[in-house]
Amino acid sequence: MRRITGKAKDETLIELQSATDSQTTDENNGNGVSLLSERGTLPGNTETEKLHPNKDTVFFRDGVRRIDFVLSYVDDKDGEKKQERRREFEANLEKTGLELETEDKSDSKDQKTYFLKIHAPWEVLTTYADVLKVKVPFKESDIPHAQEVPLEWLSHPFRLPDYIMHPQPDYFTYPFDKNKTDFFLINDKDSFFPPSTRNRIVFYLLARCPYFKEGCKEKDKTGIKRLISNGTYTAAFPLHDCRYWKRARDAECESERFNLYSHWARFLCFYKEQPLNLIRKYYGEKIGIYFAWLGFYTEMLFVAAVMGVICFTYGVLSYDDNQSSKEICDANIGGSILMCPLCDKKCPFWKLNSTCLSSWQSHLFDNEGTVFFAIFMGIWVTLFLEFWKRRQARLEYEWDLVDFEEEQQQLQMRPEFEIRCTNRRLNKITQEMEPYLPITSKCARFCLSTATVIFWISLIVACIIGVIAYRLAVYAAFASIIKDPMRKIQVVGRFITPQLATSATASCINFVIIMILNFFYERVAIWITDMEIPKTHLEYENRLTMKMFMFQFVNYYSSCFYVAFFKGKFVGYPGDYSYMFGEWSNLRNEECDPGGCLIELTTQLVIVMAGKQLWGNIQEALLPLMRNWWSGRKGRHNPENHYSRWEQDNVLLNFTQLGLFYEYLEMVVQFGFITLFVASFPLAPLLALFNNILEIRVDAWKFTTQFRRPVASKARNIGAWQEILNAVAILSVVTNAFIMAFTSDMIPRMVYLYAYGKDASMMGYVNNSLSIYNISQIPERNMPEEREYSFDNLTSNCRYRDYRYPPGHDKEYTHTMQFWHILAAKMAFIITMEHVVFVVKFFVAWMIPDVPSDVKARFKRERYLIQEYLHNYEVEKLKMQLSASFITAPQSDTSLISDTHEVLSECL
Repeated sequence: MRRITGKAKDETLIELQSATDSQTTDENNGNGVSLLSERGTLPGNTETEKLHPNKDTVFFRDGVRRIDFVLSYVDDKDGEKKQERRREFEANLEKTGLELETEDKSDSKDQKTYFLKIHAPWEVLTTYADVLKVKVPFKESDIPHAQEVPLEWLSHPFRLPDYIMHPQPDYFTYPFDKNKTDFFLINDKDSFFPPSTRNRIVFYLLARCPYFKEGCKEKDKTGIKRLISNGTYTAAFPLHDCRYWKRARDAECESERFNLYSHWARFLCFYKEQPLNLIRKYYGEKIGIYFAWLGFYTEMLFVAAVMGVICFTYGVLSYDDNQSSKEICDANIGGSILMCPLCDKKCPFWKLNSTCLSSWQSHLFDNEGTVFFAIFMGIWVTLFLEFWKRRQARLEYEWDLVDFEEEQQQLQMRPEFEIRCTNRRLNKITQEMEPYLPITSKCARFCLSTATVIFWISLIVACIIGVIAYRLAVYAAFASIIKDPMRKIQVVGRFITPQLATSATASCINFVIIMILNFFYERVAIWITDMEIPKTHLEYENRLTMKMFMFQFVNYYSSCFYVAFFKGKFVGYPGDYSYMFGEWSNLRNEECDPGGCLIELTTQLVIVMAGKQLWGNIQEALLPLMRNWWSGRKGRHNPENHYSRWEQDNVLLNFTQLGLFYEYLEMVVQFGFITLFVASFPLAPLLALFNNILEIRVDAWKFTTQFRRPVASKARNIGAWQEILNAVAILSVVTNAFIMAFTSDMIPRMVYLYAYGKDASMMGYVNNSLSIYNISQIPERNMPEEREYSFDNLTSNCRYRDYRYPPGHDKEYTHTMQFWHILAAKMAFIITMEHVVFVVKFFVAWMIPDVPSDVKARFKRERYLIQEYLHNYEVEKLKMQLSASFITAPQSDTSLISDTHEVLSECL
């Protein structure tokens, strides 16, 4: 194998001239560009420019062999050692059959970067396509596509051209077998394996190719990942097929990147469907599955968003019918009710009508429509997951992923596992020796990993406790700054209550803590997962997924759980308040507004959810632009003949193996927000919908314009995320039931309406929901420091939110019977709602089959055709062998062969 370098161009000039001239002629015919005029107008051109005027190409200098992968490197102070590694590595690559071509640094724009171009010839592709069991076409599909449905014309504005949606015909496929090449539809060897398959095969070789000399025992010196980590190479990537803003000049180049950018990555296409088949063809099945799931999730969010808007609209329209808020705001009712201090020393007595605005705000989300929306969301989650299973099953069939996991589990063994596990044992299935991790080492690594995860989750809990302590401590400060309305407060005090100010600032602090902990834990999670040495890529991703989601679950949702299920539930009453760390801490547990804690949960949810989505979009959109600008990214300002395709891709961002992991994590955390706490904020699905419409196009833009082309990889589903979504869906039913029962004020209102109210009305509810306490019995430590208040003579009592007997009663300050009625009603509501939603969920899951019937029929048809075609193929092959034997056999053996042929024909 002869390698071509930048310094050896003269040697190749004669043998490449004819190929280059023919290629140049084709380009001139297609583009109207005269190479002769170019040569004439650019005196002093080198022989390289005469040979190859357009450097924006994906082919070797001969214009025939396609570049399947590119490695880049620079010379530095540690050059000799790295040169030796590169020499051995490249020699071993050539031994596997790969063809190499080097671009000298003098030809690069920065004058210091070398580029090693790699081409996989047909022999290598067929060998490893057989090893990897790559499915290839053997017959064009004869199953007709689905017929047009009525009113399909309504969807035409959202459709893309057919050549974009279906970039290649539909085939029946079968795993490639090198010994049966004539069985498959091989029309052109150069285009039979698409570029995504070619770069996947080459990367498989790069990840396992050693860079030590023969006889050396340093077996860990293997793979391109290790060479990049030690600086021998600076990057390794497959090439994009063209610039994203214009088609490739070479007719043999597919220009799929241009099509993706034009019809998918631009934000003006936000209302269009996604070209999933083209995404899969260009980037591979794993990225295709992600965008299919994200698109389907966004489509389903539209239904949830519409229902959420209807629920919110009902709250707005019923605004004037809110009897509780009317009573709170009434000067004769709310203005005459004196409330007990909400904190020790700093908080004064206050009038109930000071919470007038927050009670109206609370009604927007805490109304009868919210109950039906919470039940609807429990059913919506089930429909989303069940319909996604059907969509996923269809994609598995169409993208040839049905048997992928079972066939590829062994082949996906991580190179790191093979290198670091020096022990070998016999595989009982394959009867071959394979690496394994001893049980003692596995247990030790597991224990260390578990301890690390527990430590970080405990750290989150400690931070949340710190935020709660902040809320308790700062509330008194806000209460002293934001004065009581009856003391002629400033205008801002009407809109910002101490509760709202405390909740908003605590939510912002909590969000900052979340971001900081995320930054550090991501690195810790990757480190401990690497330390466990998972065997396969699938196992690695699943372990990392579980670690990260457990952390994110506690990190993002713990503050919402506190506000929803703990705040205001363990307060006590005047004279016997509960304290967070005991009375010595002076941190009295928080109370809810008379209208309930739901509005505070809404505030917490909006700040954390919207803040996370805003920060995520800033990271995804602005940071790549800044990095590429800082790295001196070239682009439209450089002519094609000066700026090669590999140089353009080299300055792009690298798409790491965990790139999709963070995309999934972001969406699953959002899924938790819109399901676990949706009863407190019906507009959450609408915010998620707007975010996801933007997310799809931002992700598409990043993949198409900002990232190097990822190595194509396969995945039949979304992996461990499916189980996480199922768990969140089940938990969401429980959390929303508890929110409606214990955080919302709906159940106490319903009990009053049907059991205690007069004439089945809500009049008098506010007075009924507040208990009485004798001010003279309040201990000194709970009394406000400023007692110069001007109240009426009827100020011997203050009110607080609870159901307790008044002073002077035989059971004073103990819970009334109404308290127990309300508690029983809350428990009954939780049990009823959970059972109703779960029964509907399981019924819907049972009614909707996971695999569509037409997909089952197609799969059976393909299996049948494979058996039939293989049988006919083997028979024809045997006939040809017998015929050949008949021709070459001696005269005495021809009668025996003829008889055998006749017997075979009779059997057929």
